[in-house]
Amino acid sequence: MIIASGSDNSSGVPTVVMPKVPATTDTKGRLRVSRAQRRDLLAALARSGESLPRFARRTGLKYSTLASWVQHSRRAKPSGRAPRLQLLEAVIESAPVVAAGSPLVLQLPGGVRVEVADEKQAVLAAALMRALTKPC
Repeated sequence: MIIASGSDNSSGVPTVVMPKVPATTDTKGRLRVSRAQRRDLLAALARSGESLPRFARRTGLKYSTLASWVQHSRRAKPSGRAPRLQLLEAVIESAPVVAAGSPLVLQLPGGVRVEVADEKQAVLAAALMRALTKPC
């Protein structure tokens, strides 16, 4: 990185000038940049506060290339939030022995009550429970 100050800078504040990206190309003429160079360029973009088109012109990169790097880096970063974990309390009440074929009753928060009477309904109840645990 080069810091320029002097007579050509009218504001008197030193400005950071990024050198052009080394021109390494593949057989199809596409620009090849290492991951370290890409990380450095994205960090310089974040520090500069410039718009993508202006930064791309200053560094000699194509806007579409720089925009795709930014998009990929945003997707790759973790959101910083842990997945939401919800614990449910299971209460087993002492009850008389229930005869075979009696329904299983699930009492959900909010007063929802689900009765499962046979195997086919158990599969549907499990799917319902999975759907209810997913965020909207």
